[in-house]
Amino acid sequence: MKERRKALRVKETNEIAITVIPEEKNIPKKKFLYNFSKDISVSGARIESSILLPVDTVVKIAFKLKNLEKEIAALGKVRWIKVLIEDKSYEAGVEFVDIPNEAIRRLEYYIGEIIKRKITDKNF
Repeated sequence: MKERRKALRVKETNEIAITVIPEEKNIPKKKFLYNFSKDISVSGARIESSILLPVDTVVKIAFKLKNLEKEIAALGKVRWIKVLIEDKSYEAGVEFVDIPNEAIRRLEYYIGEIIKRKITDKNF
């Protein structure tokens, strides 16, 4: 099977905050806490949530990755969903559609450090 991902992902669990960005201007934003990213790259993330996020939902994801001091935020669009536990837990693939250059640099650094650490650990 051909790999379709645009960037290298690392499996790492991080706590995130998700804000659903409504398409209609008169609908208030909804913020959900206690969500997790399961893997991450500079182009997107696999997240786990207690809320079903339909495909094409636009979300703002804010996360503080381990060993990074500043929070990173990006706008993303849900590309796929998977039910883990009916009415309780869901996974979603989110593609970043608007992410600041500084956030991309931090993610690249973070992912590079994880990969280096894994290579170093394998060599011992």
